[in-house]
Amino acid sequence: MNNMNDSMAHGDAAASIGELPRWRAWLGGTAGLLLGLAFIVAGIWKITDPLGAAVRLQQAQVPHFLSLPAAVTLGIFETFAGTLLLVPKLRRWGAWLTGLLLAAFMIYIAAYYDVLRGEECNCFPWIQRAVGPAFFLTDALMLAMAWLAGWGARPSEDKRAAALVFGAVAVFALVFLGVALARQTGIKAPDSILVEGRPLALAEGRVFIFFFNPECLHCDRAARELARLNWGQTRVVAAPTQLAQFGREFLQSSGLKALLTTDTELLRRTFPFTDVPYGVAIENGYQRAAFTHFEGPGLAASLRRLGFVR
Repeated sequence: MNNMNDSMAHGDAAASIGELPRWRAWLGGTAGLLLGLAFIVAGIWKITDPLGAAVRLQQAQVPHFLSLPAAVTLGIFETFAGTLLLVPKLRRWGAWLTGLLLAAFMIYIAAYYDVLRGEECNCFPWIQRAVGPAFFLTDALMLAMAWLAGWGARPSEDKRAAALVFGAVAVFALVFLGVALARQTGIKAPDSILVEGRPLALAEGRVFIFFFNPECLHCDRAARELARLNWGQTRVVAAPTQLAQFGREFLQSSGLKALLTTDTELLRRTFPFTDVPYGVAIENGYQRAAFTHFEGPGLAASLRRLGFVR
């Protein structure tokens, strides 16, 4: 009997090891839930629009050739980390991973602070913030939430469950990447659009559509690069996505010789994209390629290979 009592007492003591006070577990769980949802939304945002995410990373000084792999990788790890935070037995691993991601973001922005200061940060889809002191304050707050989530969670041990989550997220991301890349070619253009008040047929010849915002500095740099090219017989059409009344002034200041269209919404529905600058090469009524990067020799080489410039 005494042996049984000793065994039960030993079992109760063992069960209590690793138990956390209820208030501590509640704080950690709340922090994990809020931060996990934020990271899942941010990750899925990148996964479902990898090309748009790549454009935003290019604007954040990520090299063009790395921007798409970086966008997909970030989307996978943000979604994975957020999912781990939502699962109590995996929460501590999620806290570690989100903490590392946040620290990496802060270090990167600090390294490029002079270049990126004042630029809009597109880390999370619903949070509008510019790079500045407030950026580091909000990321420090999220870093504190990651610590709190880990502090209020038991040690994580289920590696198999974590691996299954990672595998599912990776497959999800690769499927969307394949769909996005497939959509870059073969889209049928509208039969015609209005330019300078007159219809312009798109079913014959080569047409390059340049989507831009007159107030966008990235668009201005892109337009100046396009203005340097010898377009030959290719017709260049400029489609302002905002502030169309300043479109002509934008073209004059950048030196880009292009026709202005008023059918931007029709073109944008046909050739969906996330952010400007954006370009579409159309030949005989069908999209041949899409362009999100306008700096360096790669742009001219790609357009020359397609036959759009000399």
